[in-house]
Amino acid sequence: MADSVELFDTTLRDGTQGEHVTLSARDKMRIARRLDAFGIDVIEGGWPGSNPKDQAFFEKARHGEAWAQTSICAFGSTRHASNAPSEDANLQALVEAATDVVSIFGKSWTLHVEQALGVSPKTNLELIRSSVAFLHRHGKRVIYDAEHFFDGFADNPEYALRTLRAAAEAGADTLVLCDTNGGSLPHDIHRITATVADDVDASLGIHAHNDGGCAVANSLAAVRAGARHVQGTINGLGERCGNADLCTAIPDLQLKMGLECVAPGRLDDLVDLSRFTNEVANLDPNDGAPYVGRSAFTHKGGVHVSAVMEEPSTYEHVEPEVVGNRRRALVSDLSGRSNIQYKAEEMGIDLGSDAAARAVERIKDLEHLGYEFQGAEASFELLLRTLQDEVPDFFGLDRMRVWSGQDDDEQTVEASLALTVRDERTLAVAEGNGPVDALSNAMREGLLSFYPSLDDVRLSDYKVRVLTPQDGTAATVRVLIEHGDGTSTWNTVGVSENILDASWQALADGMRYALFHAAPTSDTKQVPSPAASA
Repeated sequence: MADSVELFDTTLRDGTQGEHVTLSARDKMRIARRLDAFGIDVIEGGWPGSNPKDQAFFEKARHGEAWAQTSICAFGSTRHASNAPSEDANLQALVEAATDVVSIFGKSWTLHVEQALGVSPKTNLELIRSSVAFLHRHGKRVIYDAEHFFDGFADNPEYALRTLRAAAEAGADTLVLCDTNGGSLPHDIHRITATVADDVDASLGIHAHNDGGCAVANSLAAVRAGARHVQGTINGLGERCGNADLCTAIPDLQLKMGLECVAPGRLDDLVDLSRFTNEVANLDPNDGAPYVGRSAFTHKGGVHVSAVMEEPSTYEHVEPEVVGNRRRALVSDLSGRSNIQYKAEEMGIDLGSDAAARAVERIKDLEHLGYEFQGAEASFELLLRTLQDEVPDFFGLDRMRVWSGQDDDEQTVEASLALTVRDERTLAVAEGNGPVDALSNAMREGLLSFYPSLDDVRLSDYKVRVLTPQDGTAATVRVLIEHGDGTSTWNTVGVSENILDASWQALADGMRYALFHAAPTSDTKQVPSPAASA
């Protein structure tokens, strides 16, 4: 059986100290359930008694919740110097949280002992010893976090070790070495952890922050030196630059170092766990995150894509499916035929080599004009299908007018369109909250009677990027539009020196894509999408 590592997740406590991270008690419970299902051993839920939100979480966690694998952990500090353990409000709150596991931090660095706590080094040792002993007597598993341990060790190694001995002798089950300032380097972490392992007969852990960009590397270095308890957060959330990212550390430990962290059948839930946590925390995902990022197994250069199609290991260090991710190929002016054919296969398009070659040249020409298909795969699909003569002539634009003005102190925007649909000319007029909304409403008005399937289609996102700001009001703009129908979404692109023209291109592609996938017909005249004919 493989050697194992205990995973300690502090997303719900240390993670919430990160900028822009706010979780309600309900949010914490949702994330905790996912962490439990994934296989996290210990979940640190917060600091009981410090705020109503954390108190509510611990109430929910112990009443009516059956945890499959995890232990919920309450967090606090050693007692105040003026209080006996039995009279210390912080220690009492840890007992009253009714968790099997508690985590308390104490000072390892004389700088903090004398200046932050304002006590003598000897008194600090007694604070650690008595606090751990009190919690141990109450039947708790005590995880002792040696705050600023590596900085303290660098300043006074003998005293830093004495703080660990005090905790261990008082009954601490796990001693966690904390790189609280996050500035240590892996070789120092390894050396110091190995020294501790030789000096203290106790289970060791690591808690690393990422201020030097080494939190995961430092965690791995500590494990190599003997630590078997790793603390971190999902997506590296945390104060300042964040904590060790468990979404990177776990596959590194399990896939690269051969250490058992979670059941092998659970590892492919890692991407979903990462995205779920970001969604609950209302945070944008990091596309470049190792293993779980959208770009982690994405290839753009034609040489790379060609090689990966033959043998994935040429440019991928693990199989993306192992962690629940997937391989992607991007389409750009760096693309070769292999990129195009890979994407065509994904879309179910049988694209011959000649068509692929034409597509490469067309895409390079379009990207030179400012088009970008990496975020507009619906427009890209329409372009390929146009080259294959698969896109029917759903509708054509004869005239577009947009009017904006003030009416009774309120802004009014109106769009009128003259469209040809199935050889029939139709006029449509609609108002909207701005010119693009008005255009979208007029298009729906003009097309719905011909294509009822568009009734569920709505514009859901609109982005504009100025490509040539040096040209002032004559600048070229790129418009990206997202449409959705309640079950799926798709993205399209338009480029022009006229923002309404660029918007029309993207709007029209969005509707054509919806119509093509709703009820494509083969007996109508073929017409290129706006992007394809630009």
